[in-house]
Amino acid sequence: MSDIVRRDPRKEWIARNRLHPQHLEVLAELGQGAASEWMGPSGLLRKNPHAVGFIGPNGMKRIDRSGVQQGAAGGGGAAKSAAERKPLVEIEAPAFLVAVVPDMAGGRLTGHDRDLLGLARQLADADPAARGAVLAVVFGEHKEDDFEGAGVDRLLHLTGPEFDGFSPEARLGALVAMDLAWTPRHWLLPDSKLGGADLGRRLAARLGERPATGVWQLEADGEAPLGWRCIARGAAGTLDFQRAVPRLVLALAECAEPVSETRHAAEPLALPEALPSQLSRIQDLGQVAVDPAGVALSEAEFILSAGNGVRDWDAFHRAAEVLGATEGASRVAVDDGFMARDRQVGATGTWVTARVYVAVGISGAIQHLQGIQTCDKVVAINMDPGCDMIKRADLAVIGDSAKVLEALVALVEQSREEKRNAA
Repeated sequence: MSDIVRRDPRKEWIARNRLHPQHLEVLAELGQGAASEWMGPSGLLRKNPHAVGFIGPNGMKRIDRSGVQQGAAGGGGAAKSAAERKPLVEIEAPAFLVAVVPDMAGGRLTGHDRDLLGLARQLADADPAARGAVLAVVFGEHKEDDFEGAGVDRLLHLTGPEFDGFSPEARLGALVAMDLAWTPRHWLLPDSKLGGADLGRRLAARLGERPATGVWQLEADGEAPLGWRCIARGAAGTLDFQRAVPRLVLALAECAEPVSETRHAAEPLALPEALPSQLSRIQDLGQVAVDPAGVALSEAEFILSAGNGVRDWDAFHRAAEVLGATEGASRVAVDDGFMARDRQVGATGTWVTARVYVAVGISGAIQHLQGIQTCDKVVAINMDPGCDMIKRADLAVIGDSAKVLEALVALVEQSREEKRNAA
């Protein structure tokens, strides 16, 4: 028999046509899998631009709005098996440590935290002959179960009543004890309003370091003392400054690509010596109740936003009040006079960074999607299963928005009533 490998033009056509019912089956048969790569008839390697993670000609990673990445982050069985197939990286005896103190808003790693861990991996893996380890420091109870996938080699989890709530002095004392015990080569903290900016500046003052703030990029530089230079944003975001990377860095969001291709050990660590019993002179009396209606959209963590699909506005306002959400709106709802102009979300309104964004009856114009691109979780309630907002959402509810909100309000009120009766 001939050794010539014969091509099947029909299968190659199916592999290129992602809408064909046998598309995934043929990809698996050809051994292409999720990469969606195949050899074209001219001998050139062709790639499917619709594949998740596709790198475009300008070097930018393609944004996935199909829900595949969001679904994978949900923790299902398929997502776990995919994570387990990633290569495991174990660093037994690291040459040095890069310490990261994430914000952990809501008890989970935020997008800013994952970017920061990606930046730490750049510093730790720069020299293959003397690799460092990324050490993450987490205070208080948390709900995160993917430190391995975020690029953490060592994990120091500090718990206790002294670290609950607003406790900058107690956390600062623990970080200083860490510095005395292990002397990390770098300290990385998020330059954010969630606590990282304040804690990082306190740590710099205590250690006598001159930190780099507002850092949004690192570049290799053999002439710098530590082999790197950083680019930081200053002058109210109008100028960029370059300097050698100091020991303490406060970085902005999107400072680096988060870790996605490997798993790391995330081995637990403990301080060699117990911390002093009295680390803080500050007593946290708890959070002060704030009217969500008075919170600016740019600072709101939970937003209930209305669009053209909302018909019962009284029910919408009632739902926002019961849920304790800040009200937002699409441009159509604002132009129609149902909401004030300062409630408009989007590129032509306010860019929001909410932890939870609920879009009610919003189809998802590109300007609106741009304004919510940094939200952690997006929930969409819409009658059209094919609209762009449904594709962008982490969780989608297909149905009448009025009925969905009514049922949601009833469940919340029932839960609160049961808690009051139990008390």
